[in-house]
Order: sequence, then C-alpha cells, then structure tokens
Amino acid sequence: MKKISIETLNDNFIEAIGKEWMLISAGNKDCFNVMTASWGCIGWLWNKPVAVIFVRPERYTHEFIENNDIVTLSFLGKEANMRSIYNFCGSKSGRDYDKVEATRLVPVETECGSVTFAQARLTLECEKLYKDNFKPECFVSQEINKWYGGSNGGYHDAYIMEIKNVYVNQ
Repeated sequence: MKKISIETLNDNFIEAIGKEWMLISAGNKDCFNVMTASWGCIGWLWNKPVAVIFVRPERYTHEFIENNDIVTLSFLGKEANMRSIYNFCGSKSGRDYDKVEATRLVPVETECGSVTFAQARLTLECEKLYKDNFKPECFVSQEINKWYGGSNGGYHDAYIMEIKNVYVNQ
C-alpha cells in the first residue's frame, strides 16, 4: 500500500462507485465492520476534497461509523473474485458473519489507525465533517421515496467526510 497525493488521483468516480462499487469500513484493526456501497460522491466542498456516503441506520457498519471519526472507502476492482467480495459484504451482516474470514479479505491498518484491505486497488481515508439524515418531507421529487420503507429499509444518513489520505496498491 503506497500513499499518494490526492492531486494525482484521476479515477472516474461515477464509474468506480456506481459500477465497481466500494467497501465502507470503520473501526480499528481489532474491531471494525465493512459493508458494500454503490451510492456515494467525491468532490470539493468547504475548500476540501470530500467524499459523501449514505448509510442506513439499521446497517451494522452504521454503529462503527457513528463511533469513529475515520472511515475508509476501499475500491477492489471489477474482477469476478472482487465482485463476490462486494456481493457478500453487501448482503450479509457483520452481526451474523465474520466477513474477513468468509471473503478472505486481508485487513491493513492505515496511517490514521483505521482499516483497509490488501486487495484494495485504491483506498480513501476520510475524516467525518458533517452528518444529517434524509427526511421524507425534504424530497423535492416524491419519486425518490420508492427507495424507502418496507423491505427497502429506513432513510439514509449522509456523511460528508474530508479525504485525508489516498492509498494505492503497489
């Protein structure tokens, strides 16, 4: 894992997040959880490079995000073996499964003491700056509500985070 300057990063994050997906992790090497996400944003806000993630409160990883200042976003690639890791981490709860054991992910401690994985081609290490939750009355388009309620789950919490470190797999 090699640390690089964010200025050298030239990934297409619409493609990376929406089609490759990412693992969201929070906690430390001794106690963390990981989940898959295919919704998120990378950009510039408050004169900082930021990442925005959306996590439903009922997700086990939500507890870890709430209790830690640092969150990592790990991109594994599009290969079939990585897709199976994404699928497992997105469909199984860390309450019920040891995701590291089941997927053979290899945890690696980051500079800020958080967790990424040896398999990650790219990791963004982020510090939480702001959190809010989606509110049904705030949706301008009511069509968005199809994503919520019933078996879809609760409204997402949105986290805006400063990207502090960027790592690539050597």
